Amino acid sequence: MFAIIKSGGRQYKVSVGEKLEVNRLAVEEGSQVNIGEVLLISDADKTFVGAPFVEKASVLATVEGHTRGEKLIVFKYKSKKRYRHRRGHRQELTVLRIDDVLAEGKSLVSNKK
Repeated sequence: MFAIIKSGGRQYKVSVGEKLEVNRLAVEEGSQVNIGEVLLISDADKTFVGAPFVEKASVLATVEGHTRGEKLIVFKYKSKKRYRHRRGHRQELTVLRIDDVLAEGKSLVSNKK
């Protein structure tokens, strides 16, 4: 079972128990986040496809912490003009652990409302 969610302008394929790094969210560590922008849910016997989002579907995740990504070097260069700029960038990230996938108001993991 997996779901495709949208967070921070990007799409992620997630399943229960998986850890995921997304762009920094303004939530506290240890709190639970309800991601309501679900594009697709696929189970062993059925698939829900959204247009653009699946109705009454959400993904529950717990915030594990906040971190920063690896450093990316941004190098601007113009030949023959002695123009060179070297800058670095580290993206602010939030680490999420996927707890449950909800479709039509009930859990797909435990089949409870």
